[in-house]
Amino acid sequence: MTWPQLLGLAAIAHALKAFGVLVLGGTPPKGRAADLVRLLPAALLAALVAVQTFSDGQELVVDARAAGLAFAGVAVWRRWPFTVVVIGAAVVTALLRWVA
Repeated sequence: MTWPQLLGLAAIAHALKAFGVLVLGGTPPKGRAADLVRLLPAALLAALVAVQTFSDGQELVVDARAAGLAFAGVAVWRRWPFTVVVIGAAVVTALLRWVA
């Protein structure tokens, strides 16, 4: 990505934020829009995790990171402590990379 592209994307992001403030007039969204706004961070985080786990540049890759993510998903589902989730996922990933 070039600097002009990066600056252009930053300008567009700021314009969209300003547009939202001007259109809404500083009032928070209500009803269905409020529900969608509350769910947006979780969806973005899930998308970021998926992209970082299953991509390597321009390719789709399923490797030890997928097993670490699967461990973390099960650990979160079982409501294990956060440190156990992170360290366990790292250990599973490291062990599979060491074996392979």
